[in-house]
Amino acid sequence: MAGDSSVSVYEKSEAGSPPASRDVWRSRLWWVYLPVVIVAALIYLGCILSPPSLMDDVDAVQAQIARNMLSSGDWVTARLDGVRYLEKAPAVYWAMALSYAVFGVHDWAARIPIALSAIGLCWLTAAFGCWAFDKRAGFYAGLCMATCVGLFLFTRILIPDVMLTFTVALAMWAFLRALEEDEPHPRAWSLVLAASLGIGLLLKSLIAVVFPLGAGLVYLCLTRQLFSRRTWKRLHPLSGLLVVSLIAAPWHLLATLRNPPYFAWTLHSGRGEYHGFLWFYFVNEQLLRFLNLRYPRDYNTVPRALFWLLHLVWLFPWSVYFPAVVKASFKPADRAGRTRLLALCWAGFVLVFFTFSTTQEYYSMPCYPALALLLGSAIAAGGAWIRRGRRALSVICGLAAMVALSIFLLVRGLPAAGDISAALSQHPKAYSLSLGHMQDLTLTSFAYLRAPLLLAAVALAIGTVGALMRRQALLAAALMMVLFFHAARLAMVTFDPYLSSRPLVRALERWPDGTLIVDRHYYTFSSVFFYTGRSALLLNGRFQNLEYGGYAPGVPPVFIDDAEFQRLWFKPQRCYLFAMQSELPRFEKLAGRPSLNVVSASGGKLLLANHPMVP
Repeated sequence: MAGDSSVSVYEKSEAGSPPASRDVWRSRLWWVYLPVVIVAALIYLGCILSPPSLMDDVDAVQAQIARNMLSSGDWVTARLDGVRYLEKAPAVYWAMALSYAVFGVHDWAARIPIALSAIGLCWLTAAFGCWAFDKRAGFYAGLCMATCVGLFLFTRILIPDVMLTFTVALAMWAFLRALEEDEPHPRAWSLVLAASLGIGLLLKSLIAVVFPLGAGLVYLCLTRQLFSRRTWKRLHPLSGLLVVSLIAAPWHLLATLRNPPYFAWTLHSGRGEYHGFLWFYFVNEQLLRFLNLRYPRDYNTVPRALFWLLHLVWLFPWSVYFPAVVKASFKPADRAGRTRLLALCWAGFVLVFFTFSTTQEYYSMPCYPALALLLGSAIAAGGAWIRRGRRALSVICGLAAMVALSIFLLVRGLPAAGDISAALSQHPKAYSLSLGHMQDLTLTSFAYLRAPLLLAAVALAIGTVGALMRRQALLAAALMMVLFFHAARLAMVTFDPYLSSRPLVRALERWPDGTLIVDRHYYTFSSVFFYTGRSALLLNGRFQNLEYGGYAPGVPPVFIDDAEFQRLWFKPQRCYLFAMQSELPRFEKLAGRPSLNVVSASGGKLLLANHPMVP
């Protein structure tokens, strides 16, 4: 019988020994957990202490939704400028709103939940590795998670993916522990699994359940446990379903009831059509997005081969050790082998899932802990491929250090007047991709980035030399990444006028109140709403993310067209317009050049007034 044969994979091993004693816990605390948490805190909390402003686009959008929830008391329906925003699950907004309640409404307060989630994820990965392998492997897995490029890059914006990754990693660990033969509390771990799925549903909807369940089912098939009575007895699926429902169902029910119609039997949506929350959230945002048929289609997708290859970047510098993972054992004969097999199923399922769906670079973040566990195990085992990986890392870092130093020397005498936007090119079609703005860089623009360049060169030099030192190579790589990430933070501060509208808001604060008008898309000037704490009229702005809610019943009168803009602009009351500098000719035709009074210009953006600015 399948049920009898499946038990044989649970043979005792050193890694599968009884639970750790208090002395072992203390040893792990000081030797593994504390260093990993300190490194993660230096990166993630360190970047909060002196961060750039909230960026226009999704960064300020998320922060403003949380602020709206806190001020309105409506914790069910997200809104932007009073318009319903039904695309996303609410837990990330709740976390930021609670942070505001404790620390006040600040941009850095909005980042605290993301930073704490990143630190918690690093600790969780280290703890998972210690349990599955040993202290060394757990330490390396946690260090890999804390210092890889992808986790840092995709936590620079306020998206819930790092929180989702935490719940997925916790669910995978709970799944494995519930199945362990020597686990004394399988029911408790099955409840942890269910709670992780329920919280994940409130963070990123259905994929929070699809990823752990899909990976788990593949694992159970490979280990011949899928049809074992023992498996389902230890996982307690019925009580787990109850826990998931208790956590996730209330918000989904309230959101449906408050945003009718309740049912819409269609797979089509177009301009002017509104089908309520339930249809938009599940059909449009889940099913049609997976099929790349979502309307409006306001996102880009990465070519599939590039999507896979970019993980060499996202897991850098530890990705140089991927060849060593192939040598590891994936046989489920002991706890280490079972964990490697589960990690392979976990990472593989996530990557294959997005291979057949729309793909953006950060979508695969939930597989990072699985890859970190595999890398940590391989690094701890050592071997020829680890030595080769160190040499490869030394070469890569050495070349990168020379490039950074060469650029620094080339631009050290160049002037850097004004802000960096004057020296950048424009590639707006690439901006929906995570590294899209990298295409805007020119040699002249690096004159504004001399300090980050020099710090990056020093960091890469440390990595170059450290990789050649057998005992200190891994710690040198971690130190390199800590310094490199802070160089990236300094660069982002330099990009502040280009990526955020905060400089325009500071100029606005010196002048009398008036009606605010934002040209085109809310996202283009989303930080204006956060830093002013005010609403604004949206000129021709009923499209993309605000199109669906813009046609909902009871939508506030925030959308105006060119004719309404002209009527407002020539009234005696003061009006302010936020627009891209490239749109100035269009407004000269609409309102005439004499009526366009420039209040401030920053980062290729303009703040205009309809009346002269007299101090």
